[in-house]
Amino acid sequence: MNAHVTRLTLAVAGVLALGIGAAITFAPDAFYVSYGIVLPAGADFYSEVRAPGANLALLGALIFLGALKADWTRFSATLGTAVFLAYAAGRIVSIVLDGIPSDAILLALVIELVVGVLCALSLKRARRPSILEENSRPAV
Repeated sequence: MNAHVTRLTLAVAGVLALGIGAAITFAPDAFYVSYGIVLPAGADFYSEVRAPGANLALLGALIFLGALKADWTRFSATLGTAVFLAYAAGRIVSIVLDGIPSDAILLALVIELVVGVLCALSLKRARRPSILEENSRPAV
């Protein structure tokens, strides 16, 4: 996987996570109704939904930075791998414990698996600085 594919992968992963997180944070009803889920009313419930949405949005922004800044590539690829494969793992656990969800949720699972694996491949291919480069950096 070359640098352009890695940058594209991190850009797509970052935009996906940022966009979904922002939608959950600022328009949770509209986001979840697209999955056929109606959220119960209540400040406590919305707080519990919006908080992980904001978390996902922030993680998405950090993943996206890896597409823009070479110094962030490994970190962002690590975050992308963790975020997307964790979502996929959670959905798989839910399938085992709760049964098969809607087609929309299954599609989300497939997308999370694909993006998570692409991020993992980006992480594997991310250039590690040589020992000489590490030692030649000025102390901060």
